[in-house]
Amino acid sequence: MNARPEAALSGPTDTCIAPKDRHHLVVWLRAVLGARCLTLGVVSVLAAVLGRAVPALAETATANTPLEVLLLDARERNPELLGAAREIEAAQARTRAAGALEDPMAEVGLLNVPTPSWSFREEDMTMKMLGLSQRLPFPGKRDLRTAVAAQSAEAAEANYRDVLNRIVRDLKVAYTDLGFTYASIALVQRNKATLEQLLKIAEARYVVGQGTQADVLKAQTELAMMNDELIQLERERLAMTAELARLAARDDANALVPQRPALSVVSAELPALEERAMREQPRLQGFAAAIMRQEKAVDLARREYYPDFDVRLSYAQRDPDPSGMPRDNMVNLSLAVNLPLWRKSKLAPMVAEAQAMREQAARMLEAEQFMTRATVRQQHARLGQSAKSARLYETSILPQARLTLEAALAAYRVNRVDFLTLLDNQMTVFNQERALLEATSAHENALAELEYWVGGRLDATEASSGEPP
Repeated sequence: MNARPEAALSGPTDTCIAPKDRHHLVVWLRAVLGARCLTLGVVSVLAAVLGRAVPALAETATANTPLEVLLLDARERNPELLGAAREIEAAQARTRAAGALEDPMAEVGLLNVPTPSWSFREEDMTMKMLGLSQRLPFPGKRDLRTAVAAQSAEAAEANYRDVLNRIVRDLKVAYTDLGFTYASIALVQRNKATLEQLLKIAEARYVVGQGTQADVLKAQTELAMMNDELIQLERERLAMTAELARLAARDDANALVPQRPALSVVSAELPALEERAMREQPRLQGFAAAIMRQEKAVDLARREYYPDFDVRLSYAQRDPDPSGMPRDNMVNLSLAVNLPLWRKSKLAPMVAEAQAMREQAARMLEAEQFMTRATVRQQHARLGQSAKSARLYETSILPQARLTLEAALAAYRVNRVDFLTLLDNQMTVFNQERALLEATSAHENALAELEYWVGGRLDATEASSGEPP
């Protein structure tokens, strides 16, 4: 076989790595290919190709979009949040109207007109009447109606805070997931470039009789799997970008490029988180407002046992008598009350309904409290576990995998391990780097969930970018 290994290597030789790193890479490639097989010039060309920085999708796109910018956009433009704000305005308007009096009634009429003559002067009691009436609820009813409506407004405000926290949570999760996807694409692209060069190495060694066809086929299989993973990641990127644009109410979905997931450090203890959740979680506040509303509704239903009052004032005008003598006009003032007699069939069921609704609200609050405590504990455990996993990958597993790869390279130099072992160690490093990204993203998503259930943002500091060195 007269084919030269250099034929498998073509392309530009410019590089984006430091000269010192390039030197180490040349030494590694000479160890892999064997000093007897390739010249130093060919190895340098291969090192330049393998060492060139692979343009990641997140790096070639537009500048990163900070999370705070998206959160601000969501606060200002998210339709669901704006709708919840309008619900507060509607509830406050109902509160102002709840305690208002009913509209007064105006009355116009003719009184005591004799039918034979239809004369207004014949009878002394024939009058033209103009009157007004006003219903006055029993004292306390108006205040209770206002209180019921005010608690509904409190529930609307709690719902707004819950919608806001939920949108913030969903946006943070989508932002983290999209950042994970971009980082995964960059990682796969970098690993794909390495596999492409390992494939060239396998092909070059196979040409000169130092490798096997199985080495080439295995490298080709791994490379095809990388291409398939890039296709899946691109599909996920498009879906997550659309979700992020929906939450932030933005049209420029393709311009949204998140920052790389970073591991945050949260020092809050579980008892403090549970206490804060019981105190500040908007869903619990909404159920508490519903209980207070039903308490006032029970008092209002009981107040219906008391009558309301109708005050009526009228003015009656009389025409002169047939002889021309004027008649005095008259004023009438009266008070009417309704009689709440149907207590068993009407009033008692109203009280029973209000009491049942109050108990329902109390049980729903209790159930929500149990669920909140359980979720806070679950997310706190998930937060701690993912943080430990990320640190373990970063400080132990990944460095050990890289050392193993270096040992395999050294052994491969003296033909003590085969190409498949070297390739397997390279894929192990890739998988551990991917696992570090997954653990970091899981930690940030757990933090977003925990912040939602405790009712607000937790103080956190950035500990690591999750990026493999």
